Amino acid sequence: MKLTQQDMARILEVTQITLRNWRKNKSALYEIVLKGFAFEDVVKKSKQNYEELQDLEDSFKKQI
Repeated sequence: MKLTQQDMARILEVTQITLRNWRKNKSALYEIVLKGFAFEDVVKKSKQNYEELQDLEDSFKKQI
């Protein structure tokens, strides 16, 4: 799920203006923030995939 700047600001408990300032004046910090959200998204998707695989494995075991 792609987060908007408003979403990210709300999660980080900062204003959208602060995020824009980070993007403009502290690009390394802004990039770290974006990568943190991307990492969290990947972990969430991986967990969902793992759970789906577990369910699939369980259904195969029941058939045997």
